[in-house]
Amino acid sequence: MIEIYDKFFQLLRLTIGSSTDIPLIQKEEWKSIYEIAQKQSLMGVIFDGIQKMSDATKSAGDSMEMDINLLMNWMGICRQIEKRNHQLDEAVGKVTAWFEKKGFRSCILKGQGNALMYPCQGHRTAGDIDIWVSGKPSEVIQFVHSISPKEKASYHHIAFPDINGIPVEVHYRPCYLQNPLHNHRLQKYFRKTSEEQFLHKVRIEEVEFAIPTARFNIIYQLVHIYNHLFQEGIGLRQMVDYYFVLVNNDELLVIRDTLQRELKHLGLWKFVGAVMYVLHEVLGLSEEKMIAPMDEKRGKMLLAEILSGGNFGQFDERYGFGHSSFGHNIQRLCRDLRLVRFYPAEALSEPIFRTWHFFWRIKNKK
Repeated sequence: MIEIYDKFFQLLRLTIGSSTDIPLIQKEEWKSIYEIAQKQSLMGVIFDGIQKMSDATKSAGDSMEMDINLLMNWMGICRQIEKRNHQLDEAVGKVTAWFEKKGFRSCILKGQGNALMYPCQGHRTAGDIDIWVSGKPSEVIQFVHSISPKEKASYHHIAFPDINGIPVEVHYRPCYLQNPLHNHRLQKYFRKTSEEQFLHKVRIEEVEFAIPTARFNIIYQLVHIYNHLFQEGIGLRQMVDYYFVLVNNDELLVIRDTLQRELKHLGLWKFVGAVMYVLHEVLGLSEEKMIAPMDEKRGKMLLAEILSGGNFGQFDERYGFGHSSFGHNIQRLCRDLRLVRFYPAEALSEPIFRTWHFFWRIKNKK
């Protein structure tokens, strides 16, 4: 299994352009490559690598062997991903324009903003729409409840009616940390930098919307990954997103020292070292694009989590506590126990934050 993952990583590096090495994949191995790509929500991205690999083998006078049914199925999934991205682009334009008419400035987090950094924008597996809107949390929650009274609010976002069948989450805080001191500093950082994010506009065809700046994404998306590690798990898709956040930032050499101080101030220094290890070992991130030294011990643990759980931990079979609220809480405690020796400040804060959040949700129900 280790060998097939090595070949998958090699193909992934070819796809994203960090390497030109062509992996030697046998016909019978492609099914395993397909299953890993599916588990990690990288079907469209890896298909781009297959096309590169096919072109290279043709140039060399060779041929790439793959079961035709598997190839056709893969192509069909890629078309679905392209269609979904087109629907997301249209929906982002609609929801952004709608909130603007209602007096809320907005910024699209992750999603279609991240897709702009990919070599083939339409092949990034799309999810829902995360829109950060201006205003105090209580004001935003009250406004959403005036539109859809039954929506449930959490500390950082509230659900919103679907746009053309696409789920929408309205954020009044981009994300959060569970440690109260680090979260206080993080929310202060978000407030200080919010104006720049709402003004940072991009255009996809006829659709214009704001996305975070490259520098903001370095902090924000790292926290997003860290948060999901504790909640349910993360996958390689989030690592590929973060790879492009770094390689597309031309200011890293200038801002690295400042960034490192910010990461230490926010309690992210141990985690960023683990992420740098994964990005280097799996995706081939060069040292000049690293924002911290690699942490091999934590990096190997993080990579094991990614490979075990897949995209957002959907394939994690280490627990069997069911999908009830009780089972979910027991599973979270197990994750805390496993992560506490690597990230004690965040792991020990998680049960306390979860208890506080329970009462917060009751208070903000209406």
